[in-house]
Amino acid sequence: MNLLNTSVNFTTPVYRDTLQTAALKNVITVVLCISINYVNGTLVHTIRNHQVFNSNPRYILYIHLVINDMILLIMFTLLQVLSYIMFTLDVSLCIVLQMVAIFVNLNNPLTLAIMAVECYIAICFPLRHTQICTVKKTYVVIGLIWALGALSIIPDLFVTLTTESIEFFNSRVFCLRENVFRAPYLTVKRDVSNTVFLVIVWFTLFYTYFRILFTAKAAAADAKKARNTVLLHGFQLLLCMLNYVFNIVLAGLTYFFPKDVLAIRFAVAIFIQILPRLISPLIYGLRDKMLMKYLKRYISLIDLS
Repeated sequence: MNLLNTSVNFTTPVYRDTLQTAALKNVITVVLCISINYVNGTLVHTIRNHQVFNSNPRYILYIHLVINDMILLIMFTLLQVLSYIMFTLDVSLCIVLQMVAIFVNLNNPLTLAIMAVECYIAICFPLRHTQICTVKKTYVVIGLIWALGALSIIPDLFVTLTTESIEFFNSRVFCLRENVFRAPYLTVKRDVSNTVFLVIVWFTLFYTYFRILFTAKAAAADAKKARNTVLLHGFQLLLCMLNYVFNIVLAGLTYFFPKDVLAIRFAVAIFIQILPRLISPLIYGLRDKMLMKYLKRYISLIDLS
């Protein structure tokens, strides 16, 4: 462990990898990011270029989910690469990057919860679905999702601006959330807000999908498809929920294996932050017949060109 003196009063404990390990980790992260974002970018391009998708609330929510995934992957990769190249970042820059990452990180579970509600309405109230789930209402809900994310992180910024000195903002730190939002009660607030989000999303998951399952049993023709959708959607939401316990898992593992803190942080980040982003195109993209139809048409045009 190296102790990096960022200024007179700010000392940040930092663990460093060897050059070979750092290069390997960055290659793995960048390759995964480019690969997953290429798949997601293809889906976004296909959906955005066909009106049949843009007028459907389900696809609007899906594309919002995918774009969030892409931003989150870019931010995660950028933060990791910068941490190895520059090692430390200006506090102001780190705050901006962390806030963007936290925003999109909170958006995904909430978007999945809304998609669960939309699916519930479509199956349990099919005659009222088009009246309840309109394009305008969908964009309003997306705006509310971003507002909830703002309410979660902007207070941290205000507290930091009012409690930290000018010297702190002119210093450099290893760019982690706890290194820029350092007030102890901000950690408590983060844990409480994450718990609240966790309870809300899980309650939404259980309520909507158990209702869907009961309805699917009554509708024999759609039972198999509905149950498969429930299982896959629930699995994706379960993976996304891991974002809320990221710090708990990290703290627990590093407590038992303190010498492997770098390997643990990298492995946990890969499994919680990166791999779940591959689930969205697999669940919604490849299983959706209409989307696959247009996607194959787009791919065939690329091959011809």
